[in-house]
Amino acid sequence: MKIVIIGGTGLIGSKTVPILRLGGHEVVAASPKSGVNSITGAGLKEALTGAQVVIDLANSPSFEDKAVLEFFETSGRNLHAAEAAAGVQHHVALSIVGTDRTPDNGYFRAKVAQEKLVEASGIPYTIIRSTQFMEFSGGIADSSTKGNIVSVSPGLFQPIAADDVAAIVADVALAPPRNGIVEIAGPERAPFNEIIARYLKAVGDPREVVRDPEARYFGGLVEEYSLVPLGEARLGRIGFEEWMRQSQQK
Repeated sequence: MKIVIIGGTGLIGSKTVPILRLGGHEVVAASPKSGVNSITGAGLKEALTGAQVVIDLANSPSFEDKAVLEFFETSGRNLHAAEAAAGVQHHVALSIVGTDRTPDNGYFRAKVAQEKLVEASGIPYTIIRSTQFMEFSGGIADSSTKGNIVSVSPGLFQPIAADDVAAIVADVALAPPRNGIVEIAGPERAPFNEIIARYLKAVGDPREVVRDPEARYFGGLVEEYSLVPLGEARLGRIGFEEWMRQSQQK
């Protein structure tokens, strides 16, 4: 089977490509560096020729509200048009748990727009909504820091390791389209502030994490269940402590 991964050289794409290739599939790791650009449309027709499945892992270089919305809308429209022309049979899109519950987060609004384009495209699809990646823990702490204080919401958090995300993305890509949403999350759920505090302690970072119900997460107010699945979810196998051990050994 020919599978094209848009964003195939990024964090999740670079882990998904070898999984699918080990399964004997022809995998194209598409990115602007390889001449495939979902914003300009360059290289899409050639890359998608003969493809049965497309996995969309593209991400905006800017998190500014207007820029990120334009990115996902432009990329989505170009990609779906190319997929329709190529006869693609399954579109897999990676999105975020809670996108539809945090309207004041501009990035989440952009992901909702992306999901709507997928649903309206007419191409059989599966949307994978993932909780935040464990690999983003440091960046989350940095974005929440003023001086030596890290202000983080006590809302629930259930991060997932990128290796688990990649394994599930590969599995979903090989399964029949759901024409619906699959939610995925890490195996452990705990208050957001506690997980970030554990991360900083493990890496020897002296910053103090403060529990702040008013703390924003990239502009969005985090309520108790904003960032975790509300119903059934497919759970990863790598716990936060195990991920920390693995990441410190690399």
